[in-house]
Amino acid sequence: MIRVVLPTHLRTLARLSGETLLDISEPATQRSVFDALEARYPVLRGTIRDRLTQQRRPFVRVFACERDLSHEGPDAALPPEVSSGAEPLLVVGAMAGG
Repeated sequence: MIRVVLPTHLRTLARLSGETLLDISEPATQRSVFDALEARYPVLRGTIRDRLTQQRRPFVRVFACERDLSHEGPDAALPPEVSSGAEPLLVVGAMAGG
């Protein structure tokens, strides 16, 4: 089971009170996690990834094990600590400003 922590606004949208657990077959990737997340919570479709291209939205970042995984490919294997459920996968809304 993979633990996923979403930002507050997406948890509210999906009516989650905390992290969610997803059963993902190996190898777990960002793509497989987002596919499972959108299948379980259809209201999240288009919020993390573009509906047509399936590319992660520019201001959405993914972290795990104190590392920014945002620049890794969507099919790169997640760290073993995430795959085992020992560490959560954090989806974070990035901020920009000037």
